[in-house]
Amino acid sequence: MSGTTHAAKVQRLQALMAARQGPVGLAKGTSNLFRDRREQAKLRLDVGDFDTVLRVDPAAGLIEAEGMVTYERLTDAALACGLMPAVVPQLKSITLGGAVAGVAIEASAFLYGLVHETVEELEVLTGDGRVLIARRDNEHRDLFYGFPNSYGTLGYALRLKVKAVPVKAYVRLEHRRFSDARRFFQALEEECRGDADFIDGVVFGREELVLTLGRFVDQAPYTSDYRFEHIYYRSLRSRPEDYLTVRDYLWRWDTDWFWCSKNVGAQNPLLRRFVFGPSRLNSVTYTRIMRWNARWGFTRALNRVMGWHTESVIQDVDIPLPRCDEFLDFFLAQIGILPIWVCPIRVHAGDYALYPMRPGELYVNFGFWDVVRRRESFPAGYHNRLIERKVQALGGIKSLYSESYFTEDEFWRIYGGEAYRQLKARYDPQGAFPDLYQKCVLGR
Repeated sequence: MSGTTHAAKVQRLQALMAARQGPVGLAKGTSNLFRDRREQAKLRLDVGDFDTVLRVDPAAGLIEAEGMVTYERLTDAALACGLMPAVVPQLKSITLGGAVAGVAIEASAFLYGLVHETVEELEVLTGDGRVLIARRDNEHRDLFYGFPNSYGTLGYALRLKVKAVPVKAYVRLEHRRFSDARRFFQALEEECRGDADFIDGVVFGREELVLTLGRFVDQAPYTSDYRFEHIYYRSLRSRPEDYLTVRDYLWRWDTDWFWCSKNVGAQNPLLRRFVFGPSRLNSVTYTRIMRWNARWGFTRALNRVMGWHTESVIQDVDIPLPRCDEFLDFFLAQIGILPIWVCPIRVHAGDYALYPMRPGELYVNFGFWDVVRRRESFPAGYHNRLIERKVQALGGIKSLYSESYFTEDEFWRIYGGEAYRQLKARYDPQGAFPDLYQKCVLGR
């Protein structure tokens, strides 16, 4: 549908919704969700053509784009105008609408908050077939603040306006190493009050932590390239300083899916050069391999033969900064997955009903994505459940893009049950979409 206007695309979807009978789902070729779904018969809305960057406005500091635009395309359009989206999630294939309907983060989140805090306006196709404009200050402000973390259970974002910020040509990186976690988190807090443009870090071990500070610069004495033969996360352990072009910085994690490319052999020098090559070293390739493996059960069968009991632990959790030492101690002792990505978040508003966090407080996102292997057996979801309980005990919150094991009462206490019921009654009264618990925990 190349060249089709946004208005025509919207009319097509509304006609499909008007003729629907039964539940509705989204038809899309890619997904960055990491939870199994039990597919049910439903009308599949094809929104693949909502993939256009409509406007970049440097004067206003805004980008207007359709919901299925990938962040790679969105960022390229912004960079051409000397801007970037205020928060750019780590993977090129993440879509703008998906980042807002879910919860997305990156190393500028200590300045601007989570991705949904950078949104100025949403155009949403709701479950009752309406197309509504939601802003902080209009009659649909409840939808504006309720849409983040709704995962398509209230409606789909067709068009969004998001905040953009100026960039320079390069990013200078400073990698600071720590052997003590308490000092590491103290330094992270201090740097969040400083002049850095980006802050994140990696825990390689109990006594090996790296805090990375990124600052825009106009010139660079050299630039490193982590798009093919060299692997970015390894550089953190050996280089005190580095320079990247702004584009390469924004996608530094995509080439190796942070470090998860090791699970498909992409860090083996021979496979990297002759099987993957630069065109296949990206999150899209790894996601396809992962989904193929989930479908055919290759690693499940191999683990059974080898006598391993396994559990995928693919999670991001947000912990209040004062409790981070305690969470890290628990995680290293009980789960043991390494490395761990850490990223500070400063929440600016407390009105986001389905992902409540305390405004003004500094949180730290811990991201860990691997498999726990034990010789002894354990119940299904055992390690994920340990994490869920610890996160709640520490006053944190967990993202819902992966497997969850909450009871229904527990889930709704955490994720704004009363507000969600009111939103569902107003915007999807006939239940065209599944509810949030059904989708994110039960996998419907």
